[in-house]
Amino acid sequence: MSMPFYVSPEQQMKDKADYARKGIARGRSVVVLQYDDGILFVANNPSRALHKISEIYDRIAFAAVGKYNEFENLRLGGVRYADINGYQYDRRDVTARSLANVYAQSLGTIFTETNKPYEVELVVAEVGDSAETDQIYRLTFDGSVADEHGYVAMGGQADAVAQSLKDAYREGMSLTEALRTAVRALEAQDSDRHLEARSLEVAVLDRNREHRLFKRLAAARISDLLAEAEPSAGAAGSAEASDAGGGGAGDGDKG
Repeated sequence: MSMPFYVSPEQQMKDKADYARKGIARGRSVVVLQYDDGILFVANNPSRALHKISEIYDRIAFAAVGKYNEFENLRLGGVRYADINGYQYDRRDVTARSLANVYAQSLGTIFTETNKPYEVELVVAEVGDSAETDQIYRLTFDGSVADEHGYVAMGGQADAVAQSLKDAYREGMSLTEALRTAVRALEAQDSDRHLEARSLEVAVLDRNREHRLFKRLAAARISDLLAEAEPSAGAAGSAEASDAGGGGAGDGDKG
């Protein structure tokens, strides 16, 4: 007769969390950040069929990393929830906060009551009439919710991406500046990596649009924006070099 194998609840939860984190870290990163006219979503995703970034409702978008079939199930559930509540009550009753609460309950139940947790991390974002009213919620595999401001990095080497965003991000950036900042952050995981437009999935929630505020950017538009960012970055570098040179001459005169 075999002896029953006992594992403490604490160890079970730890093992599940470690399993989910490893699965998420194997995926490619996604960056979400605010810019002057809305919220920008950028994913390292060369696939044109399997999206990591999607529209949920008029002013709400969804971004995810991890196992595609799992976060796609969550996305579809969110779309159904938004459609039903918007139809039964009022479209204004569908908010990122309410959607984040639904996702948190689902992920928390899956994490505690099933043997295998979902290997996913999500962002649910809603663009407001101004940057101060934008909402960005980050949800982890166990149903935890964080109210984020400014930027979020998920998947891959998220710590390196987040550090790059922390160093470069500022409020009120233009779309061009925000995209360049996001791409540089994604490239920070590997100093030899250069991400081209065709390997990026990019979308925005643009508060200046009417009705449906979500818009995907085509590869040609992404290329144009990145090209616009390069000259301005080069000019900034030249100005800094000129200032540094002028300071050196002044110090020499003092010496």
